[in-house]
Amino acid sequence: MTTPKEVFEHLKQLEEVDTVQSAKYREEAQEVLADDTISLKWRRAIADRLNRANHDLGLHTVTTDESY
Repeated sequence: MTTPKEVFEHLKQLEEVDTVQSAKYREEAQEVLADDTISLKWRRAIADRLNRANHDLGLHTVTTDESY
């Protein structure tokens, strides 16, 4: 499993990687969020970064005729 620090860093790169790699990074983040053995501090930081990335994705890829 990837460390929480690595997952956190991967989420910084979502805009720089292709769609498949971006999906893998998001999946990594979801796995960390579901793992209660990982500290709450890391899970909150990852959740915040993932939430911002998802919000940005919605702003950049959804037009007025689409839903996210």
